[in-house]
Amino acid sequence: MNNNIKDIVIVGGGTSGWMTAAMLVRLFKNQLNITLIESEDIGTIGVGEATIPPLQIFNSVLGIKESDFIKQTQASYKLGIQFENWGKQNDCYMHAFGDIGKDIGYTQFHHYWLKSNPQDAMSFWDYSLNYQAAKANKFSIMNSVAGSPLAGITHAYHFDATLYAQMLRQYSQNLSVTRIEGLITSAQLTPKGDIQSVSLKDGQVIQGDLFIDCSGFAALLIEKQLNVGYENWQHWLPCDSAYAVPSERSEPLVPFTRSIAHNAGWQWRIPLQHRTGNGLVYSSKHMSDDEAKTLLLKNLDGKPLAEPRKINFITGRREKQWHKNCVAIGLSSGFLEPLESTSLHLVQSAIIRLTKFFPHNGIQQANVDEYNRQSQREFEQIRDFIILHYHLNQRTNSSSQTDLWQHCRDMPIPASLQQKIDLFSATGTVTRYQDELFTEAAWIQVLLGQGITPLDFNPLANGISQPDLNEFLSNVKQIIARAVDKMPSHDEFIKRL
Repeated sequence: MNNNIKDIVIVGGGTSGWMTAAMLVRLFKNQLNITLIESEDIGTIGVGEATIPPLQIFNSVLGIKESDFIKQTQASYKLGIQFENWGKQNDCYMHAFGDIGKDIGYTQFHHYWLKSNPQDAMSFWDYSLNYQAAKANKFSIMNSVAGSPLAGITHAYHFDATLYAQMLRQYSQNLSVTRIEGLITSAQLTPKGDIQSVSLKDGQVIQGDLFIDCSGFAALLIEKQLNVGYENWQHWLPCDSAYAVPSERSEPLVPFTRSIAHNAGWQWRIPLQHRTGNGLVYSSKHMSDDEAKTLLLKNLDGKPLAEPRKINFITGRREKQWHKNCVAIGLSSGFLEPLESTSLHLVQSAIIRLTKFFPHNGIQQANVDEYNRQSQREFEQIRDFIILHYHLNQRTNSSSQTDLWQHCRDMPIPASLQQKIDLFSATGTVTRYQDELFTEAAWIQVLLGQGITPLDFNPLANGISQPDLNEFLSNVKQIIARAVDKMPSHDEFIKRL
């Protein structure tokens, strides 16, 4: 194999394949020859219709205007994820993006809120601009609240992943990416175990220096050819199945995702301009396929637009996401259920990580090892955050199907997660590790939303008198209320585009 890494072969299209192609051709321009192989006969999973805020950066680097993205992907704005029935039945809270309140010096806002001795944990969201706008179905682009020190709106998107892939395909081909239609039948390895080429059903043989496996759950290269192995996390996250179905658009067009816990899993609702994306994630040990499909169809906001599509998965990660001259990106690298809309973010971060460790004059093992170390850490940190939702449930029901929730409450959890829960429970402190995706505000909202009220707060919060604290909290609420009042409706903002 030539030491100079120049010929890049991406196996698989869909969102992960075309996101990879688009970013590589954008950043490396004519340094690389990029070929993407995909087959129209192979469908994509297509559940990644809700994102988190970093996708804005990805599109910005590509030079894609937000207005064009919104139009071409039938997107709506997303201010957070509303969790329903995850604590007790009929409980409801939101993981709202962005800041909550205003820190004072080195002391985080929630410590001052705790010092105020709130009688209702839900009052914490009185100080979230994103939450208040979401519940009022309002939206506006806002970097900061005018005339105040408060941060503005932090947003992500709901969008049609298929339309996004088509958009990026056109973008990539315009910048010289070569697309080959075909089915891969085999791969040829070098004596050292690297991939030398792949063969297609029509007889074509495609050679490359670096192969990127975006073949989804099939993992055609990273697993079927290189046998790297898979770390199964089903003992922590038992759901292994999902049904997905689009339905007619519902009104109003809300700027948040809904995640609704059911007896043996949870349901997503993702509002787009032209339809609503729906799905039910469940444990096949606790609910049959027929029961799951019936439950999903029974809980749609509008008429279904297709037959529900079944998806089987094993939660976990590939033991090596880069091995030899093959990098797995997307579902071939691992799977975490889309409870916190991280599927496409994991694609995005893998692509950016690859550009940072991209091999130049040959693949260096030090680069490969660090890429894999960072990938593992990211997967594990997101895994812990998802386990948190399940573990803190307080659901009770006479049905035997609630064994899922009982199991999740009683199961031993990763020590890294237990440490975070214990620390917050005792002192209200949240530790965030270097480069961790989820912010302190995200952890606080889930911990409070699912029933953990800290026993104490940081004594630095005692530096402000009670009257001054009351005035401070009142002012923050009023500033947020006034800002939300001036915003247009979510629908109206999109129509202006």
